[in-house]
Amino acid sequence: MLEQEFDRQLRFAVHALDAAHRRVFRELDLPLTYPQYLVLATLSRRGPVTVRELGRALRLDSGTLSPLLRRLETAGLVRRVRSADDERSVVVHLTEGSAAIRRQARLVPGRIAAAAGLEQSEVRALQQALSRLTASLDTFNDQ
Repeated sequence: MLEQEFDRQLRFAVHALDAAHRRVFRELDLPLTYPQYLVLATLSRRGPVTVRELGRALRLDSGTLSPLLRRLETAGLVRRVRSADDERSVVVHLTEGSAAIRRQARLVPGRIAAAAGLEQSEVRALQQALSRLTASLDTFNDQ
């Protein structure tokens, strides 16, 4: 496998896509990193969730998620509260202070899609293929 050109390997294509996506995201002038954006988008869609559920949804471990949430909390965008049902769980809530940024963030998917230059059907097909690939790799890792 090492003798194969890296630019013909699937992982490199995913890496290159991620790097290009980050550059486009940075140019959107949103005062968030992409992982912070994902947290706000998830909370906007799902409502308050536990840190564990958020980590699972975003595929982030606690070592990555905790400092990210701390920065969002310091910025006044989220609030972390111990669960009344289970004191071991912490629930993450959006704050009123996040409303303006969330309005800006709603434009992100459309701007990324426009930058990609793909038809909606192409985007859906690519998402489905990547979801299948992710599921296959998850199954492989669980063995």
